[in-house]
Amino acid sequence: MSDTPKTLRIAMNGVTGRMGYRQHLVRSVLALREEGLTLPDGSSVQVEPVLLGRDGEKLSRLAARHDVPEWSTDVDAVLADDTVDVYFDAQVTSRRAPAVRAALAAGKHVYMEKPTAETLEEAVALARLAASSDRTVGVVHDKLYLPGLVKLRRLVDEGFFGRILSLRGEFGYWVFDGEHQRAQRPSWNYRAEDGGGITVDMFCHWNYVLEGILGRVEAVSARTVTHLPQRWDEQDRPYDATADDAAYGTFDVEGGVVAQINSSWTVRVRRDELVEFQVDGTHGSAVAGLRSCVVQPASATPKPVWNPDLPVAEPFREQWLPVPDNDDLDNGFKLQWAEFLRDVVARRPHRYDLLSAARGVQLAELGLRSSAEGRRLAVPEIAL
Repeated sequence: MSDTPKTLRIAMNGVTGRMGYRQHLVRSVLALREEGLTLPDGSSVQVEPVLLGRDGEKLSRLAARHDVPEWSTDVDAVLADDTVDVYFDAQVTSRRAPAVRAALAAGKHVYMEKPTAETLEEAVALARLAASSDRTVGVVHDKLYLPGLVKLRRLVDEGFFGRILSLRGEFGYWVFDGEHQRAQRPSWNYRAEDGGGITVDMFCHWNYVLEGILGRVEAVSARTVTHLPQRWDEQDRPYDATADDAAYGTFDVEGGVVAQINSSWTVRVRRDELVEFQVDGTHGSAVAGLRSCVVQPASATPKPVWNPDLPVAEPFREQWLPVPDNDDLDNGFKLQWAEFLRDVVARRPHRYDLLSAARGVQLAELGLRSSAEGRRLAVPEIAL
């Protein structure tokens, strides 16, 4: 493009939080600032973050630590700056929709974390607003860029599984309640009134994972639970945990595939990674985590026989073959950032738009409703 900018200035709101700082600022935008963003024609564009947030002291420290020239607590002023090209939002969900509306009104390209809104109605309204804009707007679907899931998708595309039958997912770890050991997640995660809950947090992920690997989710049946009703906050004060800390979901996916995914902050890990997905098909199976993926084709599938009277002699874990990388599988957040920014430069839509994000919010709402009503619910298609 003849009008390709030499530098993309990115206003990053919410970088004082764990995810916004580690994955989006340090491992993505600052890494791209160091490397330069390479375009398809071989040219490169520089990226320059502008840090936004409510805590000026924290922002000042981050800016000094990472040699970022500009930071601000005045979001309106930054959005009014014509030199700022992109607005990124990793704030708490309750603050996200108004900020994104303001960014779009200011003519900025928008990239944002999920959930995009607290309600399906608001998420769909944002999707409609983004669709009517001439800006590039995208949502973070980072797990589809992780090496393990990239390999899993490759197996689907190559027809490795034959007819896919099912997916089983296990996600989670033990989050301490804060009484004797400090919790490793913020206390608001466990208060429904503050937007917390594992269903709201994770079902938006599971929707795009299932869509990206298997197909559209057609129905959901879920059981959500608050296993630990009391926790201790950052000031060591006890509080009532009003949000669910575990969700057990069954999803009907197009093509007759049954998916089961357990999400829990009250489970102790006995698996290779914090999240794993097993896909079984008529011609083979695969187990993928964040980075690794192993397979067992039909021709190499053993024939175990159930006999509780004898100890298990077969080394089941050793009967699987690793799937090689066969590509440069970099940090998933960084890869999607690079793809999004290339879309910005080319002035084209990003493939993961706010409608895909709205479907994630929809699945979370339906999951909570399914649990409350004790029944399976169909997932209607959303029309803009």
